[in-house]
Order: sequence, then C-alpha cells, then structure tokens
Amino acid sequence: MERVIYSVSGLTRDIKDLLETTFPRLWVEGEISNVKQHSSGHLYFTLKDENTQIRCAMWRFQAGNLLFRPEDGLKVVVEADLQVYERGGNYQLIVYQLQPAGIGELQLAFEQMKKRLQDEGLFDESHKKSIPLYPERIGIVTSPTGAALRDIISVITRRYPAIQLIVSPVRVQGEGAADEIATAIHEFNKYGQVDVLIVGRGGGSLEDLWAFNEEEVARAIFQSHIPVITAVGHEIDYTIADFVADRRAPTPSAAGEIVVRDHQELAGVLAYYQEKFTNALSQKLESYRERILNMKKSYAFRRPQDIVYQKMQQLDEQSRKIQLATQYLLRLKTHQLSSFYNRLRSLDPLDVLRRGYSICYKNGQIVKDVAQLNIEDKVKVKLYKGEFESKVKKLGDKL
Repeated sequence: MERVIYSVSGLTRDIKDLLETTFPRLWVEGEISNVKQHSSGHLYFTLKDENTQIRCAMWRFQAGNLLFRPEDGLKVVVEADLQVYERGGNYQLIVYQLQPAGIGELQLAFEQMKKRLQDEGLFDESHKKSIPLYPERIGIVTSPTGAALRDIISVITRRYPAIQLIVSPVRVQGEGAADEIATAIHEFNKYGQVDVLIVGRGGGSLEDLWAFNEEEVARAIFQSHIPVITAVGHEIDYTIADFVADRRAPTPSAAGEIVVRDHQELAGVLAYYQEKFTNALSQKLESYRERILNMKKSYAFRRPQDIVYQKMQQLDEQSRKIQLATQYLLRLKTHQLSSFYNRLRSLDPLDVLRRGYSICYKNGQIVKDVAQLNIEDKVKVKLYKGEFESKVKKLGDKL
C-alpha cells in the first residue's frame, strides 16, 4: 500500500474541511473566561466546562449589538460556526449570537447597568433634587400619540387648570428612542424655563421599555439641573431611569398627581391660612390696643407737664454745676499763670540791671572774668537805662 504523506498545511486544510462540513452552525453551552475586547471591537474569550475548553471569537459587527457585557464566570449559550484557524492549527468557534444561560439577555443587561451606575453613585439620595411645591411651567418628554401624554395632561389640567405645559414629542421605543429622550432632556435644560420635567410612557414589555434603561437616558437625567419625575409603565415596572430620577411615579397619571396639588385642596389651604392670618392680626391689634390703654393710664400720660418741669429743673441744676466748675477752673488757671509770670520776671536780666548792676561786653561777648581784658581794650557797658563805651586803664586782681 502506497504511503500518503501530508504536508502540515495540507493536513490542517483537510481537517478544516472535515470539521467545518461535519459540524454546521451549532449551539454550545459553557462558561466564559478570559474575556478580551480588542481595540478593533472584536471580542475574544474562552468557553469551558468542567473538563475542557474551546477558544471563541465574535466579530465587532455582532459584538456591538450585545446589550449586556460578557464577563468571566458568566454561563452562556452561543450560536457559532466551528472553524479551524490554519495558521495556528487550532480550532475555534466563530460566534454569531451570545445569550445568557438561565436569564434573559435584557434582564442581564439591566442588572449589569444597574450595578455599574449604582457603583458610580448615580442613584445616591444626596443627588436627588426636591420637586417644587407650586410649579408654574412643566415640561413633558413622551410620545405625542401615547395614552401616557393624555393621562398626564388630563390629571394636571383637572387638578390645576392654570398651569402651563410644554411637550417635547419623542419616540419611546425602538431604535433611536433613547437618543431622542436624552436630547429632549438636555434641550429643556438649555431652555431653562420649566420648573420640573416628567419623562415617561405607558406600560409594555421589558423590550418596549428598554429605551429608559439606556445609559444615555440615565446620564441625561442625572445631569439635569431641572428636577425629573419618571413615569414609565405600570406600578410594577422599574427602569434604570427610575433609579436615577429625583422622583419615581408608578404611572403617568400618578406623575400628574405628584407634580401639582389639586386646586380645590390649595383653595382650602389658602382659606385656612387666611383665617389663621386674620386671627393672628386680630390678636396683635388687641395686644397693641391694651398697651395703648395702659400707657394712657400711666403717670407720664396723665401729667406730661410735670415730666417736662422735672427735666427743666434737672437741666438748671446741671447748668449751675457746670458754671461753678468753670469758675473754679478759671481761678486755678489764673493763679498758675500769675505764678509763672513772677518766676519769669525773676529771671529777666533787666530786672537785675534795675537794681544797679551793669553788663560789660567785649567784641559783642559778655565779660565774666577780668582775665578776658587787656589794658586799652575797648568795652561796652550796658546799664538799666542806656549804655556807653569805655577803655580799660587798669586791671584789678581776680576776686
């Protein structure tokens, strides 16, 4: 028997043909591990069970349509083609559909989104804004043809006919609905002339309500400066938007009841406060009336002239005290001035000359010692009255 010798490439190619034709598109169940998403958008992971594992690839066209995020440890069912990768000699699955095992894809996507946004703090009570008690203008983001809009308008206009409503019509399900809802919320914030927003729709399946589970809607509500009330579906329906919103209404009709108070209730409240204010004002007036009567009975109001005379007498007494103090201070200062004057006179050189003394000058300087003079020096002598010049003829001894 003649030997058949294969090349590596040839054998691999024959194995590829055999496997790929023997196993047409199939469904495989297993646990995901080693999930990696390439920058190209392609998704690579391993599908395993207790005994073995197989490599999987999911091209970006299919991976981009996944509503949930594949994670390690997640049990899934995949629809795939078996393929042999010739260059490596390995076989792998090319995945076209990826579904969670035991839980729906939308439900898993909902749980993953909820956990991720909750971890980011988008649901925290600290971020919730209070709903205004008496809004003047309300913005509504919903379908223009749905029953939800009719219910909201009916309830609000019945409870408070004078309120102004502004509707931003959007699609609430299907492709592009989430983008329209988020855009409407952003535009209301740019407009800035509404006090509160109602965002919602009528009931439906999880698929119908899915636009309100989209991340862009959740972030638009979180970023809104205007308080947001969500009214999505029925009372048992919860969406991601409900967790982010400042207030959740179980139904669109309930949103209308939450956002405005009934005008008859308001009329009752106003009547209550009117009566309370009137009573308080009457009590205050009565209190002032009693105070005035008591003041009229007081001594000051009965004998006002006596008060004036007493004050005049006190003024005279203070005036006399000031006058006496002024006179005393004037005498004291006069005595001090006279004392200063006498002391200054005792130091006056002319007063000394008046008693018969004289002052001798030589070259403009006072002569205090005979040693300052020489025979024939000319000196000037100042007397109490007048002066004269003289020439030194004889010098005596120092004393």
